[in-house]
Amino acid sequence: MIGGPRVAVGLDVGSTKTCAVILESGPDGEGPDRVLGVGIARTEGLRSEAVTDLEATTRSIRESVREAEIMAGLEVESTYVGLTGAHVEVGSSSGVVAVSGHEITDQDMARVHEVGRAVVVPPDRELVHAIPQEYAVDGRGGIHAPIGMSGTRLEAELCIVTADSAACRDLRRAVDRAGYGVEELVLEPLASSLAVLRDSEREAGVALLEVGGARTEVAVFHSGKIRRLTSLRWGGQSVTNDIIKGLGVPVEEAERLKREFGAARAALVDREERLEVPGPAPGVTRKVSRELLAHIIEQRLDEIFGLVYDDLEEAGLREGLATGIVLTGGTVSLPGAVELAQGVFNLPVRLGEPGADLTGLADAVRRPKFATAVGLALYGKMREGRRGGGVAGRTLARVTEWLRDFF
Repeated sequence: MIGGPRVAVGLDVGSTKTCAVILESGPDGEGPDRVLGVGIARTEGLRSEAVTDLEATTRSIRESVREAEIMAGLEVESTYVGLTGAHVEVGSSSGVVAVSGHEITDQDMARVHEVGRAVVVPPDRELVHAIPQEYAVDGRGGIHAPIGMSGTRLEAELCIVTADSAACRDLRRAVDRAGYGVEELVLEPLASSLAVLRDSEREAGVALLEVGGARTEVAVFHSGKIRRLTSLRWGGQSVTNDIIKGLGVPVEEAERLKREFGAARAALVDREERLEVPGPAPGVTRKVSRELLAHIIEQRLDEIFGLVYDDLEEAGLREGLATGIVLTGGTVSLPGAVELAQGVFNLPVRLGEPGADLTGLADAVRRPKFATAVGLALYGKMREGRRGGGVAGRTLARVTEWLRDFF
């Protein structure tokens, strides 16, 4: 039965797929964490990351979690669920308190966080996260760990994440109707960062670019801080829609062509190769150029990357990305996606593949499309104080300070 002290479940209810990952700590908290089960199902009843058909979304959740349960030989009780979409908003807040003694203590930290979290949230909004960014002691800023320092005044800067209350409520209800509880809702880019980013990247400067089904999420980190969270309304479905229009095929065929024959750069495919697709009448087929398919994909991905580039430039953040760009999401697994992004950003680019520090069924999740689900499970283990040993455990221990006061 899930709910023991060493297991966590991440549930990514995306616009095109729903994915569940069950993660367990190593024996006695030692050794790397193990992937016990993975489940994936097609998402239905969701539009723009908001539930539009509760029963359909419930079925997708139940199918994905049940598949992971069967693989793991365990029953799931509760999950950590990803949250994203246009309804999510990011802001900032600050707190100031007088230090109670000569040195700053845990109690002082708790008080300044409480003051910083005391923001006015409208009735139709829900506070999802309040993430400490940095501190100042007696006016000296840029401090990450003030405990033990001497001073009389402690200030904290927090990143505030809120979401539409109805969207959160509907997502919780869908999970509950599927037979599982929701421990917490977690902003997906932050969860994904736990699975694929290194400490050195967060410190030196990195942008996590997650091309989801309906949207592209961008999270920028520098000096251990979250510098920017952006959501663009174009993603993998935009690529699919272009294939539908460009090749005149139905949506299922467009998805198949993208998955089996797609490439992010037309130069990588044989220009003479032809693909067989359904024709204008039942039982009739026709030939289309694979180069044309790749050209359609390349054009749309280039546009998406270009929009991210413009956003980073406008915010004055691109030049500070010393370690470059990390790509996640199913669409970026297409051949040539990394090279295309390198050409757009003129920065180092790599795929964000989770599972490098995991054992068990780690190979089953070592793809960019599983970054969020794995990150949610890692977040769950961290929040419940279940830090495994090995490299994965040490990584969680290091980022605990960064994420410890989400609420």
